[in-house]
Amino acid sequence: MKDKKKIDKERQMSYDSLPPSIKESLTEEEKEIFLYAEVWPDSLFEKLDEFIVKD
Repeated sequence: MKDKKKIDKERQMSYDSLPPSIKESLTEEEKEIFLYAEVWPDSLFEKLDEFIVKD
């Protein structure tokens, strides 16, 4: 993921709004996935489950 695209403002705002303890629990790879990936692994969904709004 070194060929990074521009960060989506909504994703950055969502990341910034996470509690510090959650942000600190994310690895660098998970942070990059949060900000850039179109598809998240199940493990990231599990870590952020209480913050994800389901349709």
